Amino acid sequence: MHPVLFHFGSLTVYTYGFLIAVGFIVGILLAKREALRVGIDPDAIMDLSFYIIIAAIVGSRLFYVITTPDLYLAHPLEIFKIWNGGLVFYGGFIFAVATALICMKLKGLPVWETTDIFAPSVALGQFFGRLGCFSAGCCFGKKCDLPWAVTFRDPDSLAPVGVLLHPTQLYDAFANLIIFFLLWRLRKNKRFSGQIFWTYVPLYGIARIIVEIFRDDFRGHVFFGLFSISQVIGAFMAISGICMLAFLHRKYARN
Repeated sequence: MHPVLFHFGSLTVYTYGFLIAVGFIVGILLAKREALRVGIDPDAIMDLSFYIIIAAIVGSRLFYVITTPDLYLAHPLEIFKIWNGGLVFYGGFIFAVATALICMKLKGLPVWETTDIFAPSVALGQFFGRLGCFSAGCCFGKKCDLPWAVTFRDPDSLAPVGVLLHPTQLYDAFANLIIFFLLWRLRKNKRFSGQIFWTYVPLYGIARIIVEIFRDDFRGHVFFGLFSISQVIGAFMAISGICMLAFLHRKYARN
C-alpha cells in the first residue's frame, strides 16, 4: 500500500524493511523474556538471535533468488536490495533452524527447550513481516470482488495497480497472529520440551497451504499444475510436525 515509509533528505526508509526490523526486534525481546522465565541464560539467547537473523535474511533472500533467477542474472546487484521485497520465509526458516541447531550444540543449550522459546517469536515476527509485504505489494493475491478486497494505487507497489485483489498478505499476517496467541497460551501448560515448536510447524504449514490458494504472484515451480512449491513445503511441515508431536508425546508418556 505504501512502499516508502518516509524520506529523510537523500535517505529513503522503506516500509517493508522497517516492519521486518520491527519483527526481528520484537521477536528477540520476547524470546529473551521467555528465556528468563524458563531459566535459560538470556545472553545466550541474544547471541543465538544474532546468528539466526543473519541466517534468516541470507536464506530467505537466496531462496527468492533461486525461484526468480532470470531477473538476478541480468541485474546481479538487485540481489542485495532486500528493502524492495523478495524474502521467502521457507528459505529463511530452513537456514535459521540449521544455524540455530549448530549454535545450540556449540553453546550447550537444550535443543527443544530453546526452540520452544523461539517459536512464539517466529510467529509474531512473521506477523510484522507480512504487514511489510502488504506495504510493499509483494506476495499479492488473485483478483476478486469480495467486500474486503484491496486495491494498490502506489505506482511503486509490487502488486498490480488499480485492481481488486485478495489481501493475501493480511491473510498470512493474521494467521500468524492467531498462531502466536495459541503458542503463547500453550507455553505455560506444555507437557514436554519441543511441544511449542512442533505445534508451530504444522500450524504454519497448514495456514500457508490455505493462503497460497489465493496468491497470484510468481512463486516458482508448480507441481502437477496445481500445487506451488510453498504448498508442498507446507504439507511436509504439517506432516513432519504432527509426527514429531506424536513421537515426543509417546516418549514423554513412557518416561
